[in-house]
This record gives sequence, C-alpha cells and structure tokens, in this order.
Amino acid sequence: MKILLIRHAEPDYAHDSLTEKGWREAELLSQRLVDLDIRDIYCSPLGRARDTASLTLRKLNREAIILPWLTEFRGKVVDPCNAMLKISWNLMPQYWTRCPELFDKDRWLDHDLMQTGNVREIYQETTDGVDALLGRYGYRRDGYLWQTAKNTPDTIVLFCHCAISQAIMGHLLGIAPPLLWHGFVLPPSSVTTLVTEERIKGTVFFRCCQMGDTSHLFAAGEPVSHAGLFPEIFPES
Repeated sequence: MKILLIRHAEPDYAHDSLTEKGWREAELLSQRLVDLDIRDIYCSPLGRARDTASLTLRKLNREAIILPWLTEFRGKVVDPCNAMLKISWNLMPQYWTRCPELFDKDRWLDHDLMQTGNVREIYQETTDGVDALLGRYGYRRDGYLWQTAKNTPDTIVLFCHCAISQAIMGHLLGIAPPLLWHGFVLPPSSVTTLVTEERIKGTVFFRCCQMGDTSHLFAAGEPVSHAGLFPEIFPES
C-alpha cells in the first residue's frame, strides 16, 4: 500500500486559498497525479488544501473525502520565550535542541512544555485518525507494526498540510514529531510517499521512499516556494 501525503500549494493564508503561483503549482501537481491508479482521495477541510486538490479532482471527475483531523496540526503550547500560546511546531532551536525528551519518540509528550497546551489531545486525535483510516483497508496496528490479512498495492492520497503530515509520519515511522517539525520541511505542493514493506506475510511496516518531492515543479521550470522556511542567512537590515 502507498500513502501519498501532499502539502497544499503555495498558500494565501489571509484568504485560506492559494497564491497565483500556488495555482500554477496545483496544476502541475494535478498533471503528475492524474495518471496514477489512486483508490481513494482524502482532504483537509481547510480551503488551501481543498483548492490544491480541486484541480486533480476535476481532471479525475472525482470527489475527495473530507477528514476533519487532516486540518493543520492544532496542538499549541505556551512559548517559553514570551509566555504566549503558540503552535507547537515552530519553536526556537535555541530552546528545543536543549530538550532531550523532544528527541525521544516515547517521551516527547511528557516534556513540561507539552503539558502547557493541548498537544497530547491533538496528537491523540491524529493517531486515532490514522489508525481508523488504515483500518478501512484492513490494517490493524500492532505496536510499531501493522497486521493485515491482505496487503494490497492500493494508493491513497491525502491533501493536507506540513505539520500534520509530519505528525502522521512520526506515528507511522516511530519518530518524535518535534524532530520532523523542526528538522525537515515539506515544500508547497510536495509529495511524500510512504509504502508498506512486507517481509513477513501479513506483517508490514511503512517506509518513506520520498519526502517533500517537487519533481513536478522542476520538470516544468517552476521554482520551489519557500513558504514555511525561515531565511537561510540572518537578514542584516
């Protein structure tokens, strides 16, 4: 089984839609996806994800199944730098890199910072959503493995967002989400592919075989958007 996690194209956050460039990215993405044998398409309820999906859906004459938990990861914490409530996936490296628990897949939720907001609740919602989704296709979670009576080559597509995609990856791959949130970026309109590995009949693990892939943009000469990235070099002015 393959799971394609797709981040929405370049966002116009003010209108929860796409920029002009974002619409170009969504079109190029649709050209990439239209020839795939896709069993089911799922989408976040947010406008920027739905707009990104819309061009692919129109070409395929299909509809997406809206999953409320696919909205951008909503877990918040009290920022230790200014005591303000903020998203949990955008911490200063001077802080989070000094917190060993945030590197640990089994302890990150127990760190004091994660107790200041609703991260545990939202992450539980995410993992429950993933487990229920895979359950539709006959996969049952068994620790960090999955049991299935019949593994299939089906492909499902999830149009969503950067941080929720990384939370899903953390759950499926056994990686602490803070490492993915702060150490990796999924560019707008990028495709991340997770595929089952079945080395023992009926038991599978998911492997990531491409992450944040934007080859559809490269092939068309469309630059990759930096939305979601901080400057490579600190601005002097």
